[in-house]
Amino acid sequence: MIWWQSLSVLGSLAVTGPIGVAIAVWLLAGKSWRLTLSWCLLFGAGMALVVLTKVAFIGWGVGVPSLEFAGFSGHAMRAAAVFPVAFYLAFRRWDLPHRQLALMAGILVAMLIAVARVYVMAHSVSEAVTGCLLGLVVAAAFIWHASTENHMALSRVLMALCIPVLLVAPRVEPLPTEQWMTQLALLLSGHDRPYTRSLWRGPGPRSVLR
Repeated sequence: MIWWQSLSVLGSLAVTGPIGVAIAVWLLAGKSWRLTLSWCLLFGAGMALVVLTKVAFIGWGVGVPSLEFAGFSGHAMRAAAVFPVAFYLAFRRWDLPHRQLALMAGILVAMLIAVARVYVMAHSVSEAVTGCLLGLVVAAAFIWHASTENHMALSRVLMALCIPVLLVAPRVEPLPTEQWMTQLALLLSGHDRPYTRSLWRGPGPRSVLR
């Protein structure tokens, strides 16, 4: 259980957020203006879709009860977006077999984090899978764009930026992102209580979101 909890933490905003920023900083250091913009737009769009689906469920009950889908898993989406991209960029100057191996390692880490979210009962299978797929789409779109660029900063700069994050972030207090989204959803919907999964299992009063 501790193993899965540790993997789950790697997808938290406290870890993936700084890594996402580190990627942007690394691209800026290499004066890759178009890639920096591309990364920020793609990652931002992925984050926005996660927030949109979660707010829609919390505020208005929009979801798919048969699949227990109440919104994309943010942990899975962020992990699938940042880890493949970080691994790809860090090993971009290596030969093709090593680049492919690094990319597959990033994808594997992202998939394990998605599985961990189900294992620790933070998300349903549908939410973890769709969140992971959304993140992989973000990563694939960026990597395709990056494959056309030749001038970038040295890869070791990105590694130097990311390693402290991985070492320190798991010890940082988790950000109350669910609470923030709940407050936003209630503000927009005008409801006094959030919708919860319990409503799918039968009638009853609304309660605080799990």
